[in-house]
Amino acid sequence: MNKSDKIYIAGHRGMVGSAILRELQIQGYENLVLKTSSELDLRNSNAVAHFFEQEKPDYVFLAAAKVGGIIANNTYRADFIYENLMIQSNVIHQSYLNGVNKLMFLGSSCIYPKLAPQPLKEEYLLTGELEPTNEPYAIAKIAGIKMCDAYRCQYGCNFISVMPTNLYGSNDNYDLNNSHVLPALLRKFIIAKNEGHTQVVIWGSGTPRREFLHADDLASASVFLMNHYDQEGLVNIGVGEDISIYSLAQMIKEIVGFEGEIILDNSKPDGTPRKLMDVSKLNNLGWKAKISLKEGIRSVYNEVKLLF
Repeated sequence: MNKSDKIYIAGHRGMVGSAILRELQIQGYENLVLKTSSELDLRNSNAVAHFFEQEKPDYVFLAAAKVGGIIANNTYRADFIYENLMIQSNVIHQSYLNGVNKLMFLGSSCIYPKLAPQPLKEEYLLTGELEPTNEPYAIAKIAGIKMCDAYRCQYGCNFISVMPTNLYGSNDNYDLNNSHVLPALLRKFIIAKNEGHTQVVIWGSGTPRREFLHADDLASASVFLMNHYDQEGLVNIGVGEDISIYSLAQMIKEIVGFEGEIILDNSKPDGTPRKLMDVSKLNNLGWKAKISLKEGIRSVYNEVKLLF
């Protein structure tokens, strides 16, 4: 990408899109196209077609998506598959029709089979059954990867796909009904400390293991790959290390300064037993994560501690 190229970031107000926006600005890219969901409904084929015909972006970061945690994914199954399929289909197809130089599709680590070997290698895609609670979302994301590959194969489009691990960072979602585990825990511990509670309840057994990547690291990797990667398939983006949910809770408890106890609610679902990315492909291309989990959580805590 040249500094003057027109770059469209779909979903620039979300955690991922806003991080990519900040990274591009830091690196000196200045011709950035941004539209809020109220200004451009990416589910609307005609609206997306008109936008691409008018703007003719050179590069597209497709970070817009309907996202949520276990409850949201399992409750709004139809919404998750329909809205994500519509968003990505419209943006990918119009990128082809309007001669976009390169598009990056951002997915999620939930695309991998529930019981796939660990760590998760890119070639494990479609080798087993998905985690049932987020299957509609995962199927939509898999369709996005295959759509990019199909347009590359049939039309020669330079469309690439990247799969981030679990993310956290600025502009995260802290709604306890549909947020992911790290922001949900952070909010719980902040409220417990502020209100003088003696305990914090966390879902499940605490034994599932998760990998967490700061959104700023994801943004760095995304811009790097946009400039240096051009192949079909996908690239995992992660740190290559994981932590149990209970240990994560203990880390957050320490950072927040909560002095009560942690209670495990075994009546709630655990989800996938483990999700650790194999990031050797990304590391071999020349990029590695820089922000440690404790450092990242501490920075996010300092941003949000007065919000709850």
